[in-house]
Amino acid sequence: MTIEGVSVEQIQTAEEKLAEFFITRDIGNENDSSKDRTFVRELRGAYSNLLPSLLEQPRVYPESILEYHGGPQFFGKSIVRPGKVATTQLFETHIETFAPGGHGQKHGHMNGALFYILDGEGYDVHDGIRYDWKAGDICIVEPGCVHQHFNADPENPAKCLVMKSKPIYLFANLLFQKFVEASPKESVPGYEGWKPEESY
Repeated sequence: MTIEGVSVEQIQTAEEKLAEFFITRDIGNENDSSKDRTFVRELRGAYSNLLPSLLEQPRVYPESILEYHGGPQFFGKSIVRPGKVATTQLFETHIETFAPGGHGQKHGHMNGALFYILDGEGYDVHDGIRYDWKAGDICIVEPGCVHQHFNADPENPAKCLVMKSKPIYLFANLLFQKFVEASPKESVPGYEGWKPEESY
């Protein structure tokens, strides 16, 4: 059986390689601005070879093969970005999870972002204005604003899927990103050592 010239065996092999890559790679702290990262990949080769190569890439990226990084109040799982997958160069997606009562860094960047709230309730502060959100909501971070995300529930975590077109901005040399306040280094009192379950 083939799918547009790509065999099921080729797809399974590509998915196995991807799983091995995600599991063995030490992704460290994604918020470290001094870390060497790939923001836009080189696209090189004969055009006739590029499409078959793209068609060999997995179309499903199971969250279960990704590991959380960060903490103690803010954790993330990077899913899709040019430095990790060859499927796209147009956007990044990642999962963000906040400990009960936790919050993340205060920062700003030129690209916008869309947060789909998967679980929990909380609020964002964008340029000093508070916006409340809950599971099922979509929160939009407009380009250039200074913002911070907060979990308002003192007993339960909050989780969101973040989607952004950051690679396009970086490709156009719209590079400005600034951390105003780093993510907390201390745990939320009563939640010392808390980490999200890998399946969460």
